[in-house]
Amino acid sequence: MTMLDQIDRRIIAATQTGLPLVEKPYAAVARTAGVDEEEAIARLQRLLASGAIRRIGVIPNHYALGLTANGMSVWDVADDAIDQAGPRIGALDFVTHCYERPRHLPFWPYNLFAMVHGRSRAEVQDKVARIAELLGASCRGHDVLFSTRILKKTGLRIAA
Repeated sequence: MTMLDQIDRRIIAATQTGLPLVEKPYAAVARTAGVDEEEAIARLQRLLASGAIRRIGVIPNHYALGLTANGMSVWDVADDAIDQAGPRIGALDFVTHCYERPRHLPFWPYNLFAMVHGRSRAEVQDKVARIAELLGASCRGHDVLFSTRILKKTGLRIAA
């Protein structure tokens, strides 16, 4: 377990809702935390390496970008093909996340999930058809579960 000191906590508090939208975001985080930029970056790297924080990445607002049709495509992929299929599907530019989950037979045969975004449901269906082509015979079935509302997406928050 990683112990967080007060500087770590200030850095996490300064970044947990997103990096500042400025030319030098890590310098701004460092100023907020009361350290120099190099120390802030080193501490973030240590926190990542230790697993105290999982990742630093971009989280786009798909709706603001005009991508209002969002569908979780679910796939029944042969077990011997899933290890190769996941990375190929996850690398597609229109898939934001792709992961394997256990089936729950007989009710839920799907073991691969891939979130697909588009400007219309027809566009999402076209992209899903591209995934089906990539999966080929290893895919035994699929469906698309379209979003019906926007949910608040936030992770755990800590106070400084």
